[in-house]
Amino acid sequence: MPVAGPSKVVFVGPKIDEESRKRRAYRYMYETAADRSRVLDNRIDEFGEWVKEHYNIEELGDPSANTEEEVVVVGRVTHDSETSSGSVKLNEASVTLESSRQMGSGGRVPLRFDPSVKVRQGVKGVGGIGLFPGAIVALRGKNGGGGWFLVTEVLSLPPMESSPNNGMKMEDSEPFSMHVACGPFTPDADLKFKPWHRLVSKIKADRPAVVLLARPFIDVTHPAVKSGEVDTDLADMFRETFISNMQDFLSSSPDSIVLIVPSVRDVISDHAVFPQCELGPEYAADPRIHLLPNPCRFSLNGISFAVSSVDVIFHLRKEEFFKRAGEVDSISSLVAGGAGVQANDAMTTTCRHLLQQRNFYPIFPAPLDLAHEVNLDITHLKDIELGGGENDDVGYAPDVLVVSSRLKHFSKVVDSTVAINPSFLTKGTFAVLTCWSSPGPVHNRVKAEVQKLD
Repeated sequence: MPVAGPSKVVFVGPKIDEESRKRRAYRYMYETAADRSRVLDNRIDEFGEWVKEHYNIEELGDPSANTEEEVVVVGRVTHDSETSSGSVKLNEASVTLESSRQMGSGGRVPLRFDPSVKVRQGVKGVGGIGLFPGAIVALRGKNGGGGWFLVTEVLSLPPMESSPNNGMKMEDSEPFSMHVACGPFTPDADLKFKPWHRLVSKIKADRPAVVLLARPFIDVTHPAVKSGEVDTDLADMFRETFISNMQDFLSSSPDSIVLIVPSVRDVISDHAVFPQCELGPEYAADPRIHLLPNPCRFSLNGISFAVSSVDVIFHLRKEEFFKRAGEVDSISSLVAGGAGVQANDAMTTTCRHLLQQRNFYPIFPAPLDLAHEVNLDITHLKDIELGGGENDDVGYAPDVLVVSSRLKHFSKVVDSTVAINPSFLTKGTFAVLTCWSSPGPVHNRVKAEVQKLD
C-alpha cells in the first residue's frame, strides 16, 4: 500500500492550536444589541478611514446635517420599510443611508439621486452602481434641509491590494491540479449520493494534488433527514461516504491533500451559525485531510484562496438594486490576454461586490426568506472579512475566490482575482484548476474550468 510522502503543494491554512479552535467554536445566541451596534459602527468607521486616505479627504460629513457645500459621507445602505409594503426589495424610493454614531449619531437619512449622478473610479463600462442592504458606500452631495441627502457622486470604495505573492516564484514548484466540488452531493429523492460516487471515480482517475469539498455534505433540509426516515447514524454515514472514500483516494495518491469546508446546514456540525468553525476532530481521520472553517482563507504554493459555502451570490442577485450613473475617472479591468473584461457581466459585478465590500457576506440584514441559509452572527463579523485571516495574506485580495451557488456555474476574472462557482454537484458540475506558482497576474497563473460529470 502506498504511504504518505511529501505533498505536491505547501498548504498554509488557519491556525489549528487549541486556542484558535476554541475562538472559532464560539458560543452563539448570546449577542446583545450593544455588541451588534458596536460591530456595525466599527465597519462603517473603518471604511471611512480608507476612503479618507484613498481620496485625500480631510474630514467626512454627517448626512443628516444641513450644509450649503457638498460633503463626502460614508455609511451603510438600508431599506426604509416605511416607504414600501411587504417584502419589496430595495429601490430608489426606499434607499436610506445609516451613519455610525461617530459620524452622524447613527441616524438614517433618505437618499435622493441627482439626475446627472456620477460614479468616480468605478470599473469602466459598468454604467452605474449596485446597492443592497448592508453595503458600505461613500457619497458626495449635501443635505439642503429637505429631509434627505442629495447624491451627486458615488465614490467607489478603495480596492483591495493584490496578493503580495503575485511576483513570487516558489523554488522547485511545479504546476499542481485541484478539483473543487460543492454540495448538495445527493438529490432530494434519496441518500444514495450517486453524483458524489461518480465524482470519486473521477478523482481517483485524475489524482489531483488537491481536492476541495464544500457545502452541505448531509443536508439538514434533505427530505429524508427532516422526516427521520434515516436508520443509519448520520455521523457514520458521513465517515463512510466521504471520509472513507477520501482515505481510499489518498492511498492511491499519497502526496495529495483533501480540504473540507462545512455548511451551516450540515447535520454533522454542531455550529449552525456563520462564521462557522470547522468540523470536529473526530472526523480528522488522516493528517492529509484538512478540516477548515466556513469561511476560510488559505494558500497553496503561495496562491491564496478564499472559500465560503454560503450562497452569497444568489442572495446578492436577489437583493441588489442597480442605479444607473455616469462615469468619472473610470478604471479598466483586465482578463487573460490583456483584453478588457465585459464590465456589465452580472456575475462579475456580483463577485466584485464581495471584493469591494471586503466581506464574504456583506448583506445586512440577511433576506428574511433566506436567513436560515446563513444564520449570520454579527458580533463575529471580523471572521467573515475577505481580507481577514491569520496568515500573510491578511488585508490582500485572494488570488482565487470560490463561491458555491445554485446559480449557473462560471469562472470569471474579477479585477485581480479568479472567481469560480462550480455550482452544485447534483447539477452535474465541478471545477478543475491548474495552478502555477510563478510571477505575474493571477489570470496567467490559474487556469479554471468547470467540467461536467461523466
